[in-house]
Amino acid sequence: MNTLYHNIHQEIIDKCREGDSKAQFQLYKLYYKAMYNTSYRIVNDSMEAEDIMQDSFLAAFDKISTYSGKVSFGAWLKKIVINNSLDSIKKNKIEVENIEERNHNIKEEDDDDETEDIDYKIEEIRMAINELADGYRIILSLYLIEGYDHEEIGEILGITSSTSRSQLTRAKKKLKEYLETKSVKI
Repeated sequence: MNTLYHNIHQEIIDKCREGDSKAQFQLYKLYYKAMYNTSYRIVNDSMEAEDIMQDSFLAAFDKISTYSGKVSFGAWLKKIVINNSLDSIKKNKIEVENIEERNHNIKEEDDDDETEDIDYKIEEIRMAINELADGYRIILSLYLIEGYDHEEIGEILGITSSTSRSQLTRAKKKLKEYLETKSVKI
């Protein structure tokens, strides 16, 4: 197979293409924790994240012949998990607020606020992120944790990149306010 991305687990991926169930289990063991965490950060429900992760693996094994190797297998699988997580949220009628549909008079904040260095305990931050509204939590997770840029987030969520930027700014502000009210600052 001629790929642009060299997968360290290519042999296992090739066996999965042949329907080898042992190889599928090996691939599952390699990626299930990361995929569960990705889903959990989006849906904020451990049982739902578990179901989504399982369904995503089944879909990936079913569609593994479409994996072209242009990105790492993990990135390809993560995209499936993210899409399934977002579908689950939409199915439950929870949508990301599109600020362009509402009339807001909010000034763009200086990027200097982003450089403010505040140390918080990691677990406290995780709990605070889980307390955010779904739209804010999703944007924060996709941008800060999953590493997507605003254009990619826009594509994933069906919003503009400027909406993604604005939502991220608001999410950071809400997160900071929440942490300050809980006196989590170290």
